[in-house]
Amino acid sequence: MTPGRGEPGRIRARLGRDRGQLTIEFTGMVPIILVTLVLLWQAVLVGYTFTLASGAADEGVRAAVASGAWDRRSSCEAAVHERLPSAWDGPARIRECGTPGDDMVKVRITLKAPVLFPGFASLPIPVDATAGAAAEGK
Repeated sequence: MTPGRGEPGRIRARLGRDRGQLTIEFTGMVPIILVTLVLLWQAVLVGYTFTLASGAADEGVRAAVASGAWDRRSSCEAAVHERLPSAWDGPARIRECGTPGDDMVKVRITLKAPVLFPGFASLPIPVDATAGAAAEGK
């Protein structure tokens, strides 16, 4: 018998025993893949919430500084609410928004990161952002 002559039959027999193995392994991995994707998506939403919070705080302090001492709070709140998308605007809390008479205008806001879909539900972990600037005209 020459080498290699009987091997194709053995390979086919071995492959026949492994039929469907890939399907079974893939089916077992699907939940792990889906959970990983969901966790990555949630991490993206939390990171985006941090970005939105800091941008809204910066916009609020800019509006408060530019408006003057008599109208700081309303200008600040309007700018913060204008900057935030509606899904994040609902649970937004403006804790501090430029007190009149201060030399330093400070804005502190708190947002909640959504769970999987913006506007659906929020994580119980608050995302805080603070911004500050020197008041103009002092």
